[in-house]
Formats: sequence, structure tokens, C-alpha cells
Amino acid sequence: MANITAQMVKELRESTGAGMMDCKKALVECDGDAKKAAEYLQVKGLAKAAKRGGRKTAEGYVGVYRHHDGKTAILVEVNCETDFVARTENFRHFCDELALHICGLNPLGVRREDIDASIVEDQRRIATEKAIEAGKPEAMIPRIVDGAMNKWFSEITLLDQIWMGEGKETVEQKRAELSAQTGENIRINRFARIAVGENVAADTEEAAAE
Repeated sequence: MANITAQMVKELRESTGAGMMDCKKALVECDGDAKKAAEYLQVKGLAKAAKRGGRKTAEGYVGVYRHHDGKTAILVEVNCETDFVARTENFRHFCDELALHICGLNPLGVRREDIDASIVEDQRRIATEKAIEAGKPEAMIPRIVDGAMNKWFSEITLLDQIWMGEGKETVEQKRAELSAQTGENIRINRFARIAVGENVAADTEEAAAE
């Protein structure tokens, strides 16, 4: 059996954000292998992640991405429960990577409920009309429309989007994994896109009206 030192526990805690006793147990179970211990913590944590949804998230970090041309920047606020987790490299890396994702995939909102209800209603009406025009059986239309709406949401809502537009994991699955790794409730709260010239027309109209 490997000799588990305090330094090994400290390093695993800093990299995963998990509790000290959990880190020690993981290292013991994995015979001192830090990589396997981190994976062990993730697997164990996923089973508990769903139970953390109601816990208060008053700490966090603002991820930032600025495009190489200097004309577009993304800010995204991700919340957690403790300042300890907010300061970990793993948590901050997720936040900055998320800002990069937002820049590339340009979601309209974080969650489905963030999308204006009238826009959702219009999209559902269009999907219904398409199914009818395609001659689909009436009994199948609701299911077809639900599928079309899920696809649409996967393109415009952050949590439903595929992480970085590649692979199979969604942003929500990545968030859940981070929650499992840290042992805390993780919430993607809001984001903002700032692009040079985006509001120039609106600003000009307001100035003319004054």
C-alpha cells in the first residue's frame, strides 16, 4: 500500500476542489495514483451532484475571453459555494473555457426559460406547420415538434449546446462534472458579449432623438 502524504492530499485537493478527507480516501483506494484518485472523486461525486442544486452559491468567478482581433469580448459569471473552490485552477479554467465556448457558439441565453416566450411560441408554431405540410400523421406531430424544439434549443441555449461544438457532452454535462469534482453546487449564472459597433445604430438613434 502506498504511503499517502499530506502533500499528496493537498495537491489532489487543490486540483479537484474536493474535501480533504475525500481526497485522502481516494488516494488510499487508488494506491496513491493521483490521476486515478481524481477520476475516483469524479465518479463518486456525479452520484451526489443532483442533490446539490438547491444549495446557495454566493461565491464564484468571472471567466473572460477576448478575441484575437480585440473587437469581441465575453464575460461569464459562474457561481459556487465557497471561495476555496472559486480560487482553484480547475474552476477558473472551466470559466475561461466557457467564455471561449460562448464566443464561438453565440447562445441567446443560459437556460431554456431565459428565451423570450414569444420567440419559443413562434418556433413551436413553425415546427408544427412544417410537420403538417410534410404530411406527418396527426398522432405523431407532437413528438415530432418536441424533437424539433429540442434541436433548436441545443443550438441557442448555453446549457443545451455541445461543449465547444465538438464531441457529445453538453455544457450542462460539463457543469455537472465540475460539480462532482468540487463537491459543490455549480451554477452558470449569466454572460455578456461586448462587440465593437454592435450598438452603434441604437446609440445614434438615441442621440438624434435628444
